[in-house]
Amino acid sequence: MTDDRRTTVPVWTLATGDTRVPALTEGESMTAERLAELRSVLAALADEPIVTLEVHPLPGRIDRSRGIRLDAVSPLAQHLSDFVTRASRSSLTTAKVTASGENLYRIVVPAKHAAQLGQGLLRSMPSNAVAGGIRGPIVDTAGKIVGGATFVPVGGAAAAGTAGGAGATAGAVAAGGTALTVAAPLVLMAVAVGVSAHADHKRQQAIEHITEMLEQLQQDRLDDEHSALNGCRAAIDKATAVLLDQGKLGLSLGLDSAVHTLDTALSKAEDRLARWQGALDALPEGAPVDLGTLTKAFPGIDDDAGTFRAHLELASLAIALKRRVAVLQAVEHADAEPGNPFRNFTRVLRREQRSVDALESGIAQVLVRLSALELGRSSRRPLLAPEADRLLRAAHRLRRLGDGAVPDARATDVAIEMARDKDGSVVVFPALAA
Repeated sequence: MTDDRRTTVPVWTLATGDTRVPALTEGESMTAERLAELRSVLAALADEPIVTLEVHPLPGRIDRSRGIRLDAVSPLAQHLSDFVTRASRSSLTTAKVTASGENLYRIVVPAKHAAQLGQGLLRSMPSNAVAGGIRGPIVDTAGKIVGGATFVPVGGAAAAGTAGGAGATAGAVAAGGTALTVAAPLVLMAVAVGVSAHADHKRQQAIEHITEMLEQLQQDRLDDEHSALNGCRAAIDKATAVLLDQGKLGLSLGLDSAVHTLDTALSKAEDRLARWQGALDALPEGAPVDLGTLTKAFPGIDDDAGTFRAHLELASLAIALKRRVAVLQAVEHADAEPGNPFRNFTRVLRREQRSVDALESGIAQVLVRLSALELGRSSRRPLLAPEADRLLRAAHRLRRLGDGAVPDARATDVAIEMARDKDGSVVVFPALAA
């Protein structure tokens, strides 16, 4: 399919290791729907993770503050520049599309392999969260990066080199089928930065909500929790910068103390979750719940800036920060074991995130259960106007608790978008559900 601009989008299939797939026709145009089908087929048939890399025109307006900026000498920017240079030599289409030096690169990880990256990134996101909260002005008014583009598969032999650890270059492998570009370092670094940017975006959202709430609550204990969590950011940011520049983490960065603070915060969140689950289990099944009984178990639940909401945001902040730390640990392990960095990366990340996923899923289930409650009154006396207003407001707020809460979401493809400038620097945007 084409739009008025007749945009041509080159697409590569990138493997993270030597693998075999059936021969595919190269050079023939396809629609976005056909490309999605191709990804599913490759994921089902290949032994190693295979992703697709698309090159789109860079939109005129991009909010780069949403992403993580890497200069031209960073490993990810260098891997991408090397790939583009080699691809342009063997493909006239690629050379034309990338001639300006400014493009939007989009790596899509199929759901089968993306499921290894943790539940937190893989749930289907509400359209308002995707368009307003993450993609921002990258997408057009229809919610797509490039509406009506023609996708053209490009041969895997566009790059040459050797496959290996995070410091290796991209390489081409023909193993009894379609030639696939082995680009584990490029995929690893792109996914790592996209996951980190996604987690940091969640952290920023939580910080904004918590700050507003604590100003109204004026509770020193909650303020201390918030300050301790927010204090972890500097150490995590420094560790992220060091790893993305392929340095080694050291005690001087303060990451160990930050991890201890995060583990303490997550333990508090787990304790609160257990109390919430016990309180819900104790409520009479199928019967209206008295508002006083509910607020006793969930203090401030009838207030948008109540204690219960603050506890939710603190848990959200701790989870977001922990996910960033998990990415750092995964990248570090992948660099230490260069045999197959993407496989090592996903294994470590999955192991580190199991408890976090369970906590986040448990909180989502509590919110869904709360949103389904019917409020009632224990007293039979006439209901006064202020009481009626409070009951109606509380019922409305309860219903809204379930908005966006997805306890058991279906895994979906994950996209990482990267804006490359003329100087070779790259801005990686938060990973999102494709």
